[in-house]
Amino acid sequence: MPVETDFSQDGEFRPAALFEPLDVGPMHLDNRIVMAPMTRSLSPNGIPGKDVAAYYRRRAEGGTGLIITEGTFIPHETAGFCSSVPDFHGDEALAGWKHVVDEVHAGGARIMPQLWHTGLMPLPTDDVTGIPAASPSGYYLKGDKRGEPATDALIADIIEAFGRAAESSVALGFDGLQIHAAHGYLIDQFFWSDVNLRDDRYGGGLVDRAGLGIEIVKECRRRTSPDYPISLRFSQWKQQDFAARLAQTPDELETFLAPFVDAGVDLFDCSTRRFWIPEFDGSDMNLAGWTKKLTGKIVSTVGSVSLSQDFFVSLQTEVGTSSNMTRLIHMLERGDFDLVSVGRALITDATWPQKVKTGDLTKLMSYNPADLNTLDS
Repeated sequence: MPVETDFSQDGEFRPAALFEPLDVGPMHLDNRIVMAPMTRSLSPNGIPGKDVAAYYRRRAEGGTGLIITEGTFIPHETAGFCSSVPDFHGDEALAGWKHVVDEVHAGGARIMPQLWHTGLMPLPTDDVTGIPAASPSGYYLKGDKRGEPATDALIADIIEAFGRAAESSVALGFDGLQIHAAHGYLIDQFFWSDVNLRDDRYGGGLVDRAGLGIEIVKECRRRTSPDYPISLRFSQWKQQDFAARLAQTPDELETFLAPFVDAGVDLFDCSTRRFWIPEFDGSDMNLAGWTKKLTGKIVSTVGSVSLSQDFFVSLQTEVGTSSNMTRLIHMLERGDFDLVSVGRALITDATWPQKVKTGDLTKLMSYNPADLNTLDS
Protein backbone atom coordinates (compact mmCIF):
# COMPACT_ATOMS: atom_id res chain seq x y z
CA MET A 1 0.00 0.00 0.00
CA PRO A 2 1.12 3.61 -0.50
CA VAL A 3 2.68 5.11 2.60
CA GLU A 4 1.36 8.51 3.77
CA THR A 5 3.62 10.48 6.09
CA ASP A 6 1.69 12.51 8.68
CA PHE A 7 2.97 16.08 8.75
CA SER A 8 -0.14 17.49 10.42
CA GLN A 9 1.39 17.81 13.89
CA ASP A 10 4.58 19.53 12.86
CA GLY A 11 3.66 22.88 14.36
CA GLU A 12 4.68 26.25 12.99
CA PHE A 13 4.26 26.88 9.26
CA ARG A 14 7.61 27.91 7.73
CA PRO A 15 7.23 29.11 4.13
CA ALA A 16 10.87 30.08 3.42
CA ALA A 17 11.49 27.20 0.98
CA LEU A 18 8.73 28.50 -1.28
CA PHE A 19 10.58 31.78 -1.68
CA GLU A 20 14.00 30.56 -2.72
CA PRO A 21 15.05 31.50 -6.29
CA LEU A 22 15.44 28.90 -9.03
CA ASP A 23 16.90 28.91 -12.53
CA VAL A 24 15.33 26.82 -15.29
CA GLY A 25 18.00 27.15 -17.92
CA PRO A 26 18.21 30.88 -18.73
CA MET A 27 14.87 31.57 -17.03
CA HIS A 28 15.36 32.98 -13.52
CA LEU A 29 12.49 32.61 -11.06
CA ASP A 30 12.32 34.68 -7.89
CA ASN A 31 10.45 31.93 -6.04
CA ARG A 32 8.95 28.46 -6.40
CA ILE A 33 5.31 29.49 -6.89
CA VAL A 34 3.75 28.80 -10.28
CA MET A 35 0.33 29.88 -11.44
CA ALA A 36 -1.18 26.72 -12.89
CA PRO A 37 -2.82 26.92 -16.33
CA MET A 38 -6.58 27.38 -15.90
CA THR A 39 -9.08 27.73 -18.74
CA ARG A 40 -11.06 30.96 -18.41
CA SER A 41 -12.94 31.13 -21.75
CA LEU A 42 -13.04 34.92 -21.52
CA SER A 43 -11.24 35.88 -24.75
CA PRO A 44 -13.96 36.74 -27.31
CA ASN A 45 -13.15 35.54 -30.83
CA GLY A 46 -10.00 33.92 -29.47
CA ILE A 47 -8.30 37.24 -28.75
CA PRO A 48 -6.88 37.90 -25.26
CA GLY A 49 -7.83 41.46 -24.37
CA LYS A 50 -6.48 44.09 -22.02
CA ASP A 51 -8.51 42.52 -19.21
CA VAL A 52 -6.63 39.24 -19.71
CA ALA A 53 -3.30 41.08 -19.54
CA ALA A 54 -4.37 42.93 -16.38
CA TYR A 55 -5.55 39.65 -14.81
CA TYR A 56 -2.15 38.03 -15.30
CA ARG A 57 -0.25 41.16 -14.27
CA ARG A 58 -2.07 41.20 -10.92
CA ARG A 59 -0.84 37.66 -10.24
CA ALA A 60 2.69 38.73 -11.13
CA GLU A 61 2.50 41.74 -8.83
CA GLY A 62 0.99 39.52 -6.14
CA GLY A 63 4.19 37.52 -5.94
CA THR A 64 3.80 34.59 -8.33
CA GLY A 65 7.19 33.59 -9.75
CA LEU A 66 6.09 31.85 -12.96
CA ILE A 67 2.76 32.10 -14.75
CA ILE A 68 1.59 29.36 -17.10
CA THR A 69 -1.20 30.82 -19.20
CA GLU A 70 -4.55 29.20 -19.71
CA GLY A 71 -4.55 26.70 -22.56
CA THR A 72 -4.16 28.38 -25.96
CA PHE A 73 -5.18 26.78 -29.24
CA ILE A 74 -2.30 25.96 -31.56
CA PRO A 75 -2.63 27.04 -35.22
CA HIS A 76 -4.67 24.08 -36.46
CA GLU A 77 -8.39 23.96 -37.22
CA THR A 78 -8.89 20.87 -35.05
CA ALA A 79 -7.14 22.29 -31.97
CA GLY A 80 -10.36 23.31 -30.25
CA PHE A 81 -13.91 24.40 -30.85
CA CYS A 82 -14.55 27.23 -28.38
CA SER A 83 -14.41 30.78 -29.72
CA SER A 84 -13.81 32.28 -26.26
CA VAL A 85 -10.64 30.28 -25.57
CA PRO A 86 -7.61 32.30 -26.70
CA ASP A 87 -5.85 31.35 -29.91
CA PHE A 88 -2.09 31.23 -30.24
CA HIS A 89 -2.16 32.26 -33.88
CA GLY A 90 -3.40 35.15 -35.99
CA ASP A 91 -2.21 38.75 -35.80
CA GLU A 92 -4.81 40.00 -33.31
CA ALA A 93 -4.46 37.10 -30.90
CA LEU A 94 -0.67 37.22 -30.97
CA ALA A 95 -0.72 40.98 -30.41
CA GLY A 96 -2.92 40.34 -27.40
CA TRP A 97 -0.45 37.80 -26.06
CA LYS A 98 2.44 40.22 -26.62
CA HIS A 99 0.64 42.68 -24.35
CA VAL A 100 0.15 39.92 -21.75
CA VAL A 101 3.88 39.13 -21.82
CA ASP A 102 4.83 42.78 -21.40
CA GLU A 103 2.41 43.25 -18.50
CA VAL A 104 3.58 40.12 -16.67
CA HIS A 105 7.21 41.11 -17.06
CA ALA A 106 6.39 44.59 -15.78
CA GLY A 107 4.77 42.91 -12.78
CA GLY A 108 7.97 41.02 -12.02
CA ALA A 109 7.15 37.44 -13.07
CA ARG A 110 8.13 35.06 -15.84
CA ILE A 111 5.53 33.56 -18.19
CA MET A 112 4.99 30.55 -20.48
CA PRO A 113 2.06 29.90 -22.83
CA GLN A 114 0.36 26.54 -22.57
CA LEU A 115 0.09 25.10 -26.09
CA TRP A 116 -3.09 23.04 -26.38
CA HIS A 117 -4.94 20.66 -28.65
CA THR A 118 -8.14 19.33 -27.11
CA GLY A 119 -8.50 16.30 -29.38
CA LEU A 120 -11.80 14.51 -28.85
CA MET A 121 -12.41 16.11 -25.43
CA PRO A 122 -15.32 18.58 -25.61
CA LEU A 123 -15.29 21.79 -23.59
CA PRO A 124 -18.47 23.01 -21.87
CA THR A 125 -18.20 26.25 -23.84
CA ASP A 126 -17.65 24.73 -27.31
CA ASP A 127 -19.54 26.70 -29.96
CA VAL A 128 -17.72 25.93 -33.22
CA THR A 129 -19.18 23.13 -35.32
CA GLY A 130 -18.56 21.39 -38.62
CA ILE A 131 -14.94 20.33 -38.11
CA PRO A 132 -14.23 16.68 -37.21
CA ALA A 133 -12.19 16.29 -34.02
CA ALA A 134 -8.74 14.69 -34.11
CA SER A 135 -7.99 11.62 -32.01
CA PRO A 136 -5.81 8.50 -32.13
CA SER A 137 -8.63 6.03 -32.86
CA GLY A 138 -11.91 7.91 -32.63
CA TYR A 139 -12.71 6.81 -29.08
CA TYR A 140 -13.64 9.11 -26.18
CA LEU A 141 -13.69 6.17 -23.76
CA LYS A 142 -13.24 2.44 -24.24
CA GLY A 143 -16.19 1.37 -26.37
CA ASP A 144 -17.42 4.95 -26.91
CA LYS A 145 -16.52 5.82 -30.49
CA ARG A 146 -17.17 9.40 -31.58
CA GLY A 147 -14.89 9.89 -34.57
CA GLU A 148 -12.31 8.40 -36.89
CA PRO A 149 -8.58 7.76 -36.38
CA ALA A 150 -6.25 10.60 -37.30
CA THR A 151 -4.41 10.02 -40.56
CA ASP A 152 -0.63 10.23 -40.79
CA ALA A 153 -1.01 13.49 -42.72
CA LEU A 154 -3.21 15.01 -40.00
CA ILE A 155 -0.75 13.96 -37.29
CA ALA A 156 2.13 15.53 -39.23
CA ASP A 157 0.14 18.77 -39.62
CA ILE A 158 -0.58 18.91 -35.88
CA ILE A 159 3.08 18.37 -35.00
CA GLU A 160 4.03 21.17 -37.38
CA ALA A 161 1.38 23.44 -35.83
CA PHE A 162 2.89 22.94 -32.38
CA GLY A 163 6.23 23.92 -33.90
CA ARG A 164 4.80 27.14 -35.32
CA ALA A 165 3.29 27.95 -31.94
CA ALA A 166 6.70 27.41 -30.35
CA GLU A 167 8.23 29.90 -32.77
CA SER A 168 5.55 32.41 -31.83
CA SER A 169 6.32 31.87 -28.16
CA VAL A 170 9.92 32.93 -28.75
CA ALA A 171 8.99 35.84 -31.01
CA LEU A 172 6.55 37.26 -28.46
CA GLY A 173 9.09 37.21 -25.65
CA PHE A 174 7.67 34.38 -23.54
CA ASP A 175 10.27 32.92 -21.17
CA GLY A 176 9.53 29.33 -22.19
CA LEU A 177 6.55 27.22 -23.23
CA GLN A 178 4.42 24.40 -21.90
CA ILE A 179 2.95 21.53 -23.93
CA HIS A 180 -0.39 20.27 -22.57
CA ALA A 181 -0.15 16.47 -22.59
CA ALA A 182 -2.52 15.74 -19.68
CA HIS A 183 -6.15 15.34 -18.60
CA GLY A 184 -7.42 13.33 -21.56
CA TYR A 185 -6.77 15.90 -24.29
CA LEU A 186 -5.20 15.00 -27.63
CA ILE A 187 -1.64 14.07 -26.66
CA ASP A 188 -2.88 12.25 -23.57
CA GLN A 189 -5.42 10.37 -25.70
CA PHE A 190 -2.48 8.98 -27.65
CA PHE A 191 -0.77 8.00 -24.38
CA TRP A 192 -3.83 6.12 -23.08
CA SER A 193 -4.21 2.48 -24.12
CA ASP A 194 -8.00 2.52 -23.56
CA VAL A 195 -8.54 4.89 -26.48
CA ASN A 196 -5.37 4.49 -28.57
CA LEU A 197 -5.98 1.32 -30.54
CA ARG A 198 -3.61 2.15 -33.38
CA ASP A 199 -1.36 -0.52 -34.87
CA ASP A 200 1.14 1.88 -36.44
CA ARG A 201 4.12 3.66 -34.87
CA TYR A 202 1.82 5.80 -32.70
CA GLY A 203 0.14 2.80 -31.05
CA GLY A 204 1.08 -0.35 -29.17
CA GLY A 205 3.40 -0.20 -26.16
CA LEU A 206 3.79 2.69 -23.75
CA VAL A 207 6.73 4.32 -25.55
CA ASP A 208 5.07 3.94 -28.94
CA ARG A 209 1.87 5.55 -27.62
CA ALA A 210 4.02 8.41 -26.34
CA GLY A 211 5.38 8.92 -29.85
CA LEU A 212 3.16 11.86 -30.78
CA GLY A 213 4.12 13.74 -27.62
CA ILE A 214 7.79 12.98 -28.12
CA GLU A 215 7.72 14.23 -31.71
CA ILE A 216 5.93 17.41 -30.62
CA VAL A 217 8.61 18.10 -28.00
CA LYS A 218 11.33 17.52 -30.59
CA GLU A 219 9.62 19.87 -33.04
CA CYS A 220 9.25 22.58 -30.41
CA ARG A 221 12.90 22.17 -29.48
CA ARG A 222 13.94 22.34 -33.14
CA ARG A 223 11.91 25.51 -33.70
CA THR A 224 13.21 27.34 -30.60
CA SER A 225 16.76 26.97 -29.25
CA PRO A 226 18.78 24.41 -27.28
CA ASP A 227 18.23 26.24 -23.98
CA TYR A 228 14.68 27.59 -24.40
CA PRO A 229 12.73 26.16 -21.44
CA ILE A 230 10.16 23.55 -22.46
CA SER A 231 7.67 22.23 -19.92
CA LEU A 232 5.51 19.13 -20.35
CA ARG A 233 2.31 18.80 -18.32
CA PHE A 234 1.24 15.18 -17.94
CA SER A 235 -1.10 13.22 -15.70
CA GLN A 236 -2.09 9.68 -14.88
CA TRP A 237 -5.79 10.60 -14.47
CA LYS A 238 -8.10 11.66 -17.28
CA GLN A 239 -11.23 13.77 -17.18
CA GLN A 240 -12.97 10.77 -18.75
CA ASP A 241 -11.63 8.41 -16.04
CA PHE A 242 -10.12 9.61 -12.77
CA ALA A 243 -8.75 6.11 -12.08
CA ALA A 244 -6.81 5.83 -15.36
CA ARG A 245 -3.07 5.24 -15.12
CA LEU A 246 -0.33 5.40 -17.73
CA ALA A 247 2.23 3.78 -15.41
CA GLN A 248 1.43 1.16 -12.79
CA THR A 249 4.96 1.06 -11.35
CA PRO A 250 8.02 3.31 -11.04
CA ASP A 251 9.72 1.25 -13.76
CA GLU A 252 6.87 1.93 -16.16
CA LEU A 253 6.95 5.63 -15.29
CA GLU A 254 10.68 5.75 -16.01
CA THR A 255 10.11 4.01 -19.34
CA PHE A 256 7.51 6.62 -20.23
CA LEU A 257 9.49 9.68 -19.12
CA ALA A 258 12.97 8.86 -20.43
CA PRO A 259 12.21 9.58 -24.11
CA PHE A 260 10.80 12.98 -23.16
CA VAL A 261 14.02 13.84 -21.36
CA ASP A 262 15.95 12.83 -24.47
CA ALA A 263 13.59 14.88 -26.65
CA GLY A 264 14.31 18.06 -24.72
CA VAL A 265 11.88 18.53 -21.82
CA ASP A 266 13.37 20.78 -19.13
CA LEU A 267 10.49 20.85 -16.67
CA PHE A 268 7.81 18.27 -15.89
CA ASP A 269 4.50 19.61 -14.58
CA CYS A 270 3.07 16.56 -12.81
CA SER A 271 -0.69 16.97 -12.55
CA THR A 272 -2.53 15.22 -9.74
CA ARG A 273 -5.89 16.00 -8.17
CA ARG A 274 -4.42 15.95 -4.63
CA PHE A 275 -0.68 16.58 -4.31
CA TRP A 276 -0.34 14.71 -1.00
CA ILE A 277 -1.49 11.32 -2.33
CA PRO A 278 1.37 8.79 -2.77
CA GLU A 279 1.76 7.54 -6.33
CA PHE A 280 3.02 3.98 -5.83
CA ASP A 281 3.04 1.32 -3.13
CA GLY A 282 5.81 1.39 -0.55
CA SER A 283 6.60 5.11 -0.68
CA ASP A 284 4.99 8.40 0.34
CA MET A 285 6.29 10.22 -2.77
CA ASN A 286 3.73 11.72 -5.11
CA LEU A 287 3.89 11.77 -8.91
CA ALA A 288 6.19 14.79 -8.93
CA GLY A 289 8.51 13.15 -6.41
CA TRP A 290 8.86 10.03 -8.50
CA THR A 291 9.32 12.07 -11.67
CA LYS A 292 12.19 14.02 -10.11
CA LYS A 293 13.78 10.85 -8.75
CA LEU A 294 13.58 9.07 -12.11
CA THR A 295 14.57 11.93 -14.44
CA GLY A 296 16.66 14.35 -12.38
CA LYS A 297 14.78 17.19 -14.10
CA ILE A 298 13.08 20.18 -12.53
CA VAL A 299 9.51 19.24 -11.58
CA SER A 300 6.40 21.00 -10.35
CA THR A 301 3.70 19.51 -8.15
CA VAL A 302 0.05 20.49 -8.37
CA GLY A 303 -3.26 19.42 -6.91
CA SER A 304 -5.51 21.28 -4.45
CA VAL A 305 -2.68 23.31 -2.91
CA SER A 306 -4.03 25.12 0.19
CA LEU A 307 -7.59 23.96 -0.55
CA SER A 308 -9.77 21.36 1.13
CA GLN A 309 -11.29 19.67 -1.94
CA ASP A 310 -9.92 18.67 -5.32
CA PHE A 311 -10.60 20.39 -8.61
CA PHE A 312 -13.29 18.32 -10.29
CA VAL A 313 -15.18 17.65 -7.06
CA SER A 314 -15.45 21.30 -6.19
CA LEU A 315 -15.04 23.53 -9.27
CA GLN A 316 -18.55 24.95 -8.90
CA THR A 317 -18.70 25.09 -5.09
CA GLU A 318 -16.96 27.28 -2.54
CA VAL A 319 -13.88 25.60 -1.08
CA GLY A 320 -12.23 26.52 2.19
CA THR A 321 -8.54 26.66 2.91
CA SER A 322 -6.68 23.60 4.18
CA SER A 323 -3.88 22.68 6.52
CA ASN A 324 -2.10 20.81 3.69
CA MET A 325 0.41 23.66 3.36
CA THR A 326 2.57 22.22 6.14
CA ARG A 327 2.80 18.94 4.28
CA LEU A 328 3.58 20.79 1.06
CA ILE A 329 6.53 22.62 2.62
CA HIS A 330 7.95 19.41 4.10
CA MET A 331 7.82 17.70 0.71
CA LEU A 332 9.47 20.70 -0.95
CA GLU A 333 12.20 20.88 1.69
CA ARG A 334 12.77 17.14 1.33
CA GLY A 335 13.49 17.65 -2.36
CA ASP A 336 10.46 15.83 -3.77
CA PHE A 337 9.85 18.67 -6.22
CA ASP A 338 11.19 22.11 -7.13
CA LEU A 339 8.08 24.13 -7.91
CA VAL A 340 4.52 24.34 -6.62
CA SER A 341 1.69 25.06 -9.05
CA VAL A 342 -1.29 26.85 -7.51
CA GLY A 343 -4.66 26.84 -9.26
CA ARG A 344 -8.04 27.89 -7.91
CA ALA A 345 -6.53 29.74 -4.95
CA LEU A 346 -4.92 32.16 -7.43
CA ILE A 347 -8.16 32.63 -9.35
CA THR A 348 -9.77 34.05 -6.23
CA ASP A 349 -6.76 35.82 -4.71
CA ALA A 350 -4.00 37.38 -6.80
CA THR A 351 -1.98 38.08 -3.64
CA TRP A 352 -1.91 34.47 -2.43
CA PRO A 353 1.93 34.33 -2.56
CA GLN A 354 2.33 37.49 -0.50
CA LYS A 355 -0.06 36.17 2.14
CA VAL A 356 1.70 32.80 2.32
CA LYS A 357 5.05 34.55 2.71
CA THR A 358 3.86 36.15 5.96
CA GLY A 359 3.35 32.67 7.43
CA ASP A 360 -0.19 33.56 8.55
CA LEU A 361 -2.42 31.15 6.65
CA THR A 362 -5.55 32.59 8.24
CA LYS A 363 -5.28 35.39 5.69
CA LEU A 364 -5.89 33.00 2.78
CA MET A 365 -9.25 33.33 1.03
CA SER A 366 -11.67 30.52 0.25
CA TYR A 367 -12.03 29.70 -3.44
CA ASN A 368 -15.19 31.32 -4.82
CA PRO A 369 -16.62 29.72 -8.01
CA ALA A 370 -18.21 33.05 -8.96
CA ASP A 371 -14.69 34.21 -9.78
CA LEU A 372 -14.69 31.85 -12.78
CA ASN A 373 -17.09 34.18 -14.55
CA THR A 374 -14.90 37.27 -14.39
CA LEU A 375 -11.32 38.45 -14.73
CA ASP A 376 -11.79 41.11 -12.07
CA SER A 377 -10.48 39.17 -9.06
